[in-house]
Amino acid sequence: MRNASVGIKADGETVRFSLNNQCDGNRLPLEEKKGTKRVKMSKKAKRNELRFYRLKAKKKINSPSPEVRIRYKLEKAKRKEAWLIEKLTKFELPKAPAEAYDPEILTDEERHYLKRTGEKKKNYVQVGRRGVFGGVVLNMHLHWKKHETVKVVCKPCEPGKIHEYAEVLAQLSKGIVIDINPSNTIIFYRGKNYVQPEVISPPDTLSKDKSYIIS
Repeated sequence: MRNASVGIKADGETVRFSLNNQCDGNRLPLEEKKGTKRVKMSKKAKRNELRFYRLKAKKKINSPSPEVRIRYKLEKAKRKEAWLIEKLTKFELPKAPAEAYDPEILTDEERHYLKRTGEKKKNYVQVGRRGVFGGVVLNMHLHWKKHETVKVVCKPCEPGKIHEYAEVLAQLSKGIVIDINPSNTIIFYRGKNYVQPEVISPPDTLSKDKSYIIS
């Protein structure tokens, strides 16, 4: 009652009393302090809401106005793009510090011999639509276990991509590019003092499944 005030009003022979509650500037009434609870939707309400959005989308798809149809398709494509970008962020790998790459110096005679040797080999490592991933480098090291050279075939390969693949594979495998053929074939040399690393597949490369999703 400390915040209440008493008012007296005289009307002829009648005296009326009134009580008024006063709130401090820093204090709020009890009703205002209580937050409104979130109403949990029932399953039926959720189904009805979903049905409403589906009907709304169906009207836009079947609209006689081409502008409405195109605008709906653009909005849908933007939502799908945002969803894919969010999904791809899970596959981003932290880049490891680049190791020093110091290729060996080969003479013209050695390059010619290694090129001829690599061209005669029937076995090869393929770079497909997934591009360069950990499995490609792993196969190169497995091939170098018994052979000095390895042939990498890019199939299918976009125009101009083969030089980019050669640079990336040389950096990851620490091999030497001997020759790049116009038929999308790269010949790599393992090096004179080659020692197979403990981790054959580089840790900062994507796996086969993840590279397929990105491609």
